[in-house]
Amino acid sequence: MTPLGHRRLILTRHAKSAWDDPTLDDHDRPLNERGRRSARALGDWMASRGYEPEEVLCSTATRTRQTWDVVSGAPLEVRPVMRFEKSLYHAGPDRMLAVLRSATQPTVMMIGHNPGISEFAAMLPARAPLDPEFRSYPTAATLVVDFEVESWADIAPGNGSVMDFIRFDGRS
Repeated sequence: MTPLGHRRLILTRHAKSAWDDPTLDDHDRPLNERGRRSARALGDWMASRGYEPEEVLCSTATRTRQTWDVVSGAPLEVRPVMRFEKSLYHAGPDRMLAVLRSATQPTVMMIGHNPGISEFAAMLPARAPLDPEFRSYPTAATLVVDFEVESWADIAPGNGSVMDFIRFDGRS
């Protein structure tokens, strides 16, 4: 839970997806085993840090939905409001901001795709994390950024404070 006048965004790129079936539409590609491992690690990390989304804004793509399904298997105490947003599928940063501004809960997790998510992540904080891979935003990368605003409608680019940034490669 976040205090009044405070909003927290957990911004996640979907975990690694499978490319082994060339007949599948891009929207329908599932996670591969590496992606499932990364999503499990992400869920465990979120639980260990107390990052509990009260609302999840998720692209309708199979790989984003599966990322959330695996993450939510971690021992998270909060069961969030779920919103599957077709407009987040390969959305640009302006569209992502518009969807975020419609959020209703103080702590929101947004799960989306590159290149839009890396551009969106770069525009949110006053100072970007020093991680050399922040700008590329690899699969399962997650930024936690806080805003001192009363409503999501009030957030503006460059006004966030980075609380965390982490990457999971799922190889171990």
